[in-house]
Amino acid sequence: MSALAEPTRLQIVELLRAKPRAVGEIVERLGLRQPQVSKHLRVLSEAGLVEVRPVAQQRIYSLRSEPLKELDVWPERYRRIAEDRFGRLENILRDQKEKGDKRRGNKNE
Repeated sequence: MSALAEPTRLQIVELLRAKPRAVGEIVERLGLRQPQVSKHLRVLSEAGLVEVRPVAQQRIYSLRSEPLKELDVWPERYRRIAEDRFGRLENILRDQKEKGDKRRGNKNE
């Protein structure tokens, strides 16, 4: 996730989401210099998010789907925990409201 936290790297991932691209095309699309893009691609590659394959004199980068699937699963675990906690909070609030309603009902009698 730290590799994706940097905005330029996230832009690169978005570009690669559409299709594999050569470094030169990424440079052109982002308006950055080639060494900057290469550095970001190296970080993404070391994080396992992209893979590279040489084609003639070019290097073509593409996204690896496995790590992105793992990123999709990770928040699901926390979503379940949060939903459980919100469910318990909802029950507590409902109980408190019912107790308050009963107290107000006794005062009106």
